[in-house]
Amino acid sequence: MSDKLQKVLANNGVGSRREMESWIEQGRVSVNGALAKLGDRVEPTDQIRVDNHLLKRDQSAPVCRVLMYNKPEGELCSRTDPMGRLTVFDRLPIINSGRWIAVGRLDLNTSGLLLFTNDGELANRLMHPRHEVEREYAVRVFGEVDAKTLVTLQKGVELDDGMAKFTEIVARPNEEESINSWFNVSLSEGRNREVRRLWESQGVQVSRLIRLRYGPLSLQKRLPQGAWIELELTDVNALRKQVQLPVETETVVGIGDNKLDHVKLQRMRRSVKKHKARAGTPNKPNADRTEADGADGQRTRKPSAGRPGVNGGKGKGSRGKPNAGRTRAGTSDVQSSDNAGGKPGSKPKRTNPNRKKPTRQQQGQ
Repeated sequence: MSDKLQKVLANNGVGSRREMESWIEQGRVSVNGALAKLGDRVEPTDQIRVDNHLLKRDQSAPVCRVLMYNKPEGELCSRTDPMGRLTVFDRLPIINSGRWIAVGRLDLNTSGLLLFTNDGELANRLMHPRHEVEREYAVRVFGEVDAKTLVTLQKGVELDDGMAKFTEIVARPNEEESINSWFNVSLSEGRNREVRRLWESQGVQVSRLIRLRYGPLSLQKRLPQGAWIELELTDVNALRKQVQLPVETETVVGIGDNKLDHVKLQRMRRSVKKHKARAGTPNKPNADRTEADGADGQRTRKPSAGRPGVNGGKGKGSRGKPNAGRTRAGTSDVQSSDNAGGKPGSKPKRTNPNRKKPTRQQQGQ
């Protein structure tokens, strides 16, 4: 029985069906030695190559797996980045067959719920507008928003790529004397930066955006940013039922694996912290001219030439000399350290390098 080529590629975990259609158009896929084209159908015996690599087709369907990831701001939704920035794929677990596919994308400055699966068909259906899978976001906007603007956003706004609207807008309680307003908004599609563009169409600036829910699944509140958990069978099947796929009967998740107790949460936080330290994540400089170290969050002072009392500066008593206040000219760091056990402020002992050591006979005399 033949199947569409992009469907076969997606079911084998190469990528989503949309992504596979793009790869076929780019000439990256061949069938039995001939370049593939959109609309091709393949048999189970056909040889498929992607970027000249033979696709090992798993005749038995793999177990459908889904990860829930709490994306922090500053991570890219791509597999690699030429600038060396962190990506959402960096800390995902190794998978035996296929690969992890991101269900939708979040831009660099958006955080919150991000799903991954090894089932290309599930990923494609969850992202396709035809299935109208609802997404919910928490949005912080600058200033107050009048009722007329909220009504307009729910009726629909004409954007560059067509009409768009929020299916629901719920105002959240705000802090006293705050210049920002929080809302929970829902929409049934996921176009590029759609939430931000809707608000910006009404002259409202979005200062923070967090995805809270994707379809029937909400982000676990205790899940730390940068950490992930694998969903149990009931949650996986809730997603599959949402997009009219048959239920899954197997799982690799053990009983209690998703229980976020104190020990597991501490382990997750340490793992995220170590990953950021290894990646050398730069932190923003602080107001007092210090910067937070990426490894443990401690502050380290930046050297500042010209500040009094610092090497190289013109503080009192230094007169700009590079070794002022440290060791006398002509002495080494080793010599000054040998005298560390003496009285504070004592001068280092002078030594004559030309003086010969007395012989034993001379010592006896």
